[in-house]
Amino acid sequence: MLERNGEAVEYALREARENDVKFIRLWFTDILGNIKGFAITVEELENALTRGMGFDGSAIEGYAREDERDLYALPDPTTFNILPWRPKTNAVARMFCDIVTPDEKPFEGDPRNVLRRNLERASDKGYTYYVAPEIEYFYFKDEKSTDFLDSSEYFDQITPNPGTDLRRETVLTLEELGIPVESSHHEAAPSQHEIDLRHTDALTMADTVMTYKLVVKEIASSHGYFASFMPKPASGINGNGMHTQMSLSKGDENIFYGENDKHRLSDTGRQFCAGLLRHAREITLVTNQWVNSYKRLVPSYEAPTYVTWAEVNRSDLIRIPSYKPGRESSRRIEYRAPDPACNPYLAFSVMLSAGLEGIEKKYELPESLEKSAHDMTSFELEKLGIESLPGNLWEAIQVTEQSDLVKKALGRDVFNSFIENKKIEWDRYSGQISQYELDRYLPTL
Repeated sequence: MLERNGEAVEYALREARENDVKFIRLWFTDILGNIKGFAITVEELENALTRGMGFDGSAIEGYAREDERDLYALPDPTTFNILPWRPKTNAVARMFCDIVTPDEKPFEGDPRNVLRRNLERASDKGYTYYVAPEIEYFYFKDEKSTDFLDSSEYFDQITPNPGTDLRRETVLTLEELGIPVESSHHEAAPSQHEIDLRHTDALTMADTVMTYKLVVKEIASSHGYFASFMPKPASGINGNGMHTQMSLSKGDENIFYGENDKHRLSDTGRQFCAGLLRHAREITLVTNQWVNSYKRLVPSYEAPTYVTWAEVNRSDLIRIPSYKPGRESSRRIEYRAPDPACNPYLAFSVMLSAGLEGIEKKYELPESLEKSAHDMTSFELEKLGIESLPGNLWEAIQVTEQSDLVKKALGRDVFNSFIENKKIEWDRYSGQISQYELDRYLPTL
């Protein structure tokens, strides 16, 4: 059984007593990143914290195995929080859970366990992996349409704007849940918003991303609107990204900072960056897991399409933010491919794995690109050895299926289940007749 900190257990029990908590929602995710769970009453809380609560694993996507249907959700007491939008009397709290088998071993199909394993690999080398995602989303008038709430643009402050009020309430709710917010603003597309979370360790952040998405949707729904993290819900505008800033630390030292490098990037930081670049095509299926994800990864909408890096060009896959003197501790790498519809536990796992591979094998970082790859000819791209990201889900599946790195990062069971699920999605998508096809071909063919 996973060890639980005694003080954290006591804290959860005390908070439940002192805040009139009656129900506790036990949350976990399936392999696709959908939040799952069930509620227990406070009378069962102590038992749940020590023994876990049983459920049928065959009901969860990616969890079913012939010899292992019964599983246990073991709450992590450090994730205990009261849900601010529920009544204060007979209040409702939530905790994220680790999934364990009947013989009290971590379940290999649990995405949270996948991330734990990869973080242990980093920890064995003395590293702590920090992430800070910038999570974009849209507000729509309802869930049946893509009617925008506004026509504003990047950083606009136009009022009245219902989206601004929704975003403000969301930030306040996140802070009530103990989630520190760095900034928030209107994004480039109409009715598109972004809330940036303060960097923290990857496991805490993965839990936070799941909470963030639920809070955004809850607040929108409470006002009669709908929020969506769909990567590309409308054509002709920017899609939703989850640009993820990353760093490695040893103790209090950010080891990505390098004083003698012109980009102020250490050898370790350069190798980590090189690992991300070399394995980018392999990990894209995990960071961009839906058919719709590849409608975002197209030219002209600030989304990466080529495997390149730079300091200032915002269409590159990796951006190294410009260095500001005195900010050595915040030296980071920004990986720009992921979208917010991914499973953050798995996405953080494969990004970390790719970076560590670069460090372990001492990959050389190529020269940064001085101009946009979109302005180059195919001959220039080939001469520089610049690859493109997969152009659709099927191409991504084919690349990832051959990846030893992704298989190692996810573990055999999650890897096989994830690939199989994506193949099914592609088959279903391929059999659909789109409105474009009807408009284009029906009148003339």
